[in-house]
Amino acid sequence: MQVALTIAGSDPSGGAGLQADLKTFHQHAVYGMSVVTLLTAQNTEEVRAVQSLDAAWILDQLSAVLDDIPPMAAKTGALGNADNVLAVAEAAARFAFPLVVDPVMISKHGASLIDEQAVEVLRDKLLPQAYLITPNRFEASRLAGMALSDLASLEAAAKALADQGARNVLLKGGNVDGMALDVLWSEGQIHHLTAPSISTRNTHGTGCVLSAAITARLARGESLFSAVEGAKRFITAAIQTGSSIGRNISPVNLHVDAT
Repeated sequence: MQVALTIAGSDPSGGAGLQADLKTFHQHAVYGMSVVTLLTAQNTEEVRAVQSLDAAWILDQLSAVLDDIPPMAAKTGALGNADNVLAVAEAAARFAFPLVVDPVMISKHGASLIDEQAVEVLRDKLLPQAYLITPNRFEASRLAGMALSDLASLEAAAKALADQGARNVLLKGGNVDGMALDVLWSEGQIHHLTAPSISTRNTHGTGCVLSAAITARLARGESLFSAVEGAKRFITAAIQTGSSIGRNISPVNLHVDAT
């Protein structure tokens, strides 16, 4: 049985965070474990409150699962504050498996899920521990310290983030000329991954699901490029077939085929 671990925040509405990660692991036939980093009170309409856990609690959870059930791959999501980011980064230095870092900074509703000091620690301490980072355009701009306006700037930002220590970078570029374009920087090479751009409100949890799908595929032993390509197909289908659950930003469909 392949095992994957998510180190992330909780979304009680089930569309994002560790709940979406575990559903994605399950859909990929991977056993999922979770370490809770923060609690949110949210639904499809709003984030009402965010409460970070103490770093000691996070490390206790992490130690418990790693001592008993070592994963084949892990990912991070929202970590909340600088202490938590540093604690996870220091633990990750001892990981014997690939770590996917999704540098979650803001919710789909616009609520901040990380403080300013934590961004600096994430850039300086956690990125160098990452096998792959999966920032969206906003997160990449903030981490790389540069404006992103076109394909050339997306490619430059991906390289800049690799220069900061991330081994591989998947920059989610969003809509570029009518296509959903992602830029993958790996082993000194740029790759473009495209899919049709979909106009829908069923996008809650897209970043979490994409990074979780990559993590699950890495846990199954796939190569990086195969994992990213397969995860891109998965999230595209999940967005295309999303149902209107809730009154605002609905979650993607996590019952689609994961082959």
